[in-house]
Parts: sequence; C-alpha cells; structure tokens
Amino acid sequence: MDGNGRWAQARKLPRVEGHRSGVAAVKDTIEASAQLGLEALTLYAFSVENWKRPRYEIWTLMNLLKDYLRKELATLLENDIRLEILGRWRELDPSVVRELERAVTETRECERMVLSIALNYSGRCEIVDACRDIVADWASGKRADIDEQTLGRYLYTSGLPDPDLLIRTSGELRVSNFLLWQIAYSEIWVTDTLWPDFRRADLLQAILEYQRRERRYGALPETSDQGFISGRKPV
Repeated sequence: MDGNGRWAQARKLPRVEGHRSGVAAVKDTIEASAQLGLEALTLYAFSVENWKRPRYEIWTLMNLLKDYLRKELATLLENDIRLEILGRWRELDPSVVRELERAVTETRECERMVLSIALNYSGRCEIVDACRDIVADWASGKRADIDEQTLGRYLYTSGLPDPDLLIRTSGELRVSNFLLWQIAYSEIWVTDTLWPDFRRADLLQAILEYQRRERRYGALPETSDQGFISGRKPV
C-alpha cells in the first residue's frame, strides 16, 4: 500500500494525512475482495525497514491501526473474515499487540476470506525465522526432510495459498521485500494510482488484467507444438 506520503505532499499536507486517507482504501479493498469471493487478501502495512521513518509518523500509523481494529472488528465478524498477522508483530508496542491478539482471537472461526496484514514484516526476515524454527525443531528431535513443502510450513503464511496476483500501487517497480518466497510465480500488476486513491474499480481493473494473462509456471503454452525443435520433428 504505497504512495500515502506522496499523496499528502501533492496536497501540501503532512505525510500522516496520507496515512489517514489510506484507511478508506483499506476498507473499500477489503469489502470488494470479500464480495468478489477472493479466498485471501494480504495487505503490506508496515515493514521492518519502516522503523527508519520519523517517530511521529510511526506513532500515527500504529494508532490508526488500533483505531481501525476497534471500529472494524464487528464488520470483519459480520462478513465472516478471519484476520491473520504476518511478521514480527509481537515486537510492536504492547497496546498494539493487545488489539491484534483480540482481533485474531475473535475472528479465528471465520471462513469467508482470510485477511492478512503484514506488520513489522520483511520477506528476508520471514525466511530467516523459518530456518531458525526448523533448526530448533531439529534440535528437539522433530526432524523432517528439508524441501519446499517443509519450508513453506514454517513461513508466516503457512496454510495460505501463494498469491495469484501482486498489486503494486504508486507506480514503483519493485517488490520491497514482500512475500519473497511466495510470489515466485505471482502475476504482478503496477498502477500509478497512489494508495489513498485506490478503490474497488482499481482492484477490478487489476483482476481483469490478471484474467487476460496465461500462467505457465515455466511450461510452454498448451497451444504450442512441443514436438518441434529448430524446425525438425523428433525421430
């Protein structure tokens, strides 16, 4: 969810006003995703690297998060949306952790859609944490073959499907340390729209573009003649 600061600066407002305006985009995107029948939606809210930002901006972000959880928990329950948190979120301020724990606990039986929020998140940290947990289990006698499936079970996203579509707002052409393992074959859609202006119409545009693409996972298209190599048929 990128572009909050630039949205505010373009309007000669403090950067934090961009974050406040971004809450409307969050609500609209979650509601639209649930109505469309999406199985899972993940929002990248705060990265490990974001701690480099001004203290007041971080404080504002955390308070917006707490306020959102208090106001929207009933809506999540009414719409049968389960909340999960990705990242080292238990390192956040205790007041934030308490609100997160309450929302996760109260929505744990919801089944319509999984809403994951990445907080204090880093794709590299996720892989490091998974490796540490594997080593710890090995030390305690819980050993398993190390393969892609094993590592996947130790990631923050264990039990969730890999993303089909990665949407990048604000026109930036980078993944910013987001779900590095999981997006190996995700389709990427970039929009110049800044996050506070992102609405369900933008989400629908991204999904329509996704539907036009052919996902091959390294294989050849089904319509190609795989029997021809350099113009000759195999013997």
